[in-house]
Amino acid sequence: MFNDVFAIPFDRQMWFIALVIWTLAWKGMGMWKAAKKSSKPWFIAFLVLNTLGILEILYLYVFSEPRPAKAKAEK
Repeated sequence: MFNDVFAIPFDRQMWFIALVIWTLAWKGMGMWKAAKKSSKPWFIAFLVLNTLGILEILYLYVFSEPRPAKAKAEK
């Protein structure tokens, strides 16, 4: 069963590994922010759905509150 994994060409293995790292990174950031904001529906959606990071990116940059702008130094 697991011997077939090594039959996959190396270039396809690298794409798969890169895709897994990409997904885990965005999923981790999205779940972290949802947990910090106590947003259970978003957290559960991230946990259950696998959208290759698209839903997480949308949550982080569109649906969540923007970061407060840095105070500009007075001249």
